[in-house]
Amino acid sequence: MPATSRRTVLQGIGLGGAASLAGCSSDATPQATETTTNQQTTAETTSQRVAADPTDIPDPIDRSEPETVSVTLRSEEVTAEIEDGVTFDYMTFDGRVPGPMVRVRRGDTVDLTFENGEENELPHNVDFHACYGPGGGADATTIAPGESARLRFKATYPGAFIYHCAVPNMDTHISAGMFGIILVEPEEGLPEVDHEFYLGQHELYTDKRAGEEGHHAFDVAAMAREEPSYVVMNGEQYAITPDGHGAMSVETGDTARVYFVTGGPNLTSSFHPIGNVWKELYPRGSFESPTQKHVETTPVPPGTATVATMEFPVPGPVKLVDHSLTRVARKGCMAVVAAEGEERPEIFDPEPDG
Repeated sequence: MPATSRRTVLQGIGLGGAASLAGCSSDATPQATETTTNQQTTAETTSQRVAADPTDIPDPIDRSEPETVSVTLRSEEVTAEIEDGVTFDYMTFDGRVPGPMVRVRRGDTVDLTFENGEENELPHNVDFHACYGPGGGADATTIAPGESARLRFKATYPGAFIYHCAVPNMDTHISAGMFGIILVEPEEGLPEVDHEFYLGQHELYTDKRAGEEGHHAFDVAAMAREEPSYVVMNGEQYAITPDGHGAMSVETGDTARVYFVTGGPNLTSSFHPIGNVWKELYPRGSFESPTQKHVETTPVPPGTATVATMEFPVPGPVKLVDHSLTRVARKGCMAVVAAEGEERPEIFDPEPDG
């Protein structure tokens, strides 16, 4: 991207973006094409799904020397359903929430190409919490629609870290879906497990009540009050459940590692597995701090990732929730791991009388 163009973009968002952050702008989100059907205002969807597949994770690092890892991220503004009959204008990395997991080893160099789709309406960028540098790379990657930028940084410290859009009205962009995890494995790697899953929680602030059919516009005033219509995992209400896009699947006796990020932009998740515990927890995604054992619930503040392992000695659904339970019952915040296998009544007996 030419320097003059980037300077123009930076100047533009420095003024207009600041107004959006203060709740004074009507241009915080792209406008969907609207149609009227049966007196309901709806928007034509441009994506059938924004919920990221929780199993779509790069393979563990299997090498002992650092390398240069090429990464391409593309901002995509799409209209999709939060739940059946309810549409919303999302902002995403690569069309999914959370954005793709970036997986590298400590000492690797990340060679990033960031693209802002020409069909988009807004400037975007990327701030990596795993990056030493101005804005975590946000200053160098701020671009207008139809442009691209390239950035290199060295992953010098291990852990699981959030990345997110960080233009001046960043709360709007993150709330609408622009966040993900960059995982920096330690040199020795991570312990082997049978499964890995990837989830991200965030809030959606809309101008209608949850469940009200039609197109929901972004409500900046509701965000300023921190009163979301929905609190979701992976972008949609109950997305990763049997009634959504399907539960995560394991067999009894398996182990799983969960990578979890709270995009926010405002609410702390009280991350809890119903009917299970976090067998080993890496608080705040740190691989150099002592782990914690058999933890029931862990706080994951906005802008933070965590890593936790689980075991599945008995069959049945394990519900991953925010234990601020109104968010589960009324705002859509739950994912499910389905464990299949033989019953073990010596551990759990649902019918002790036969």
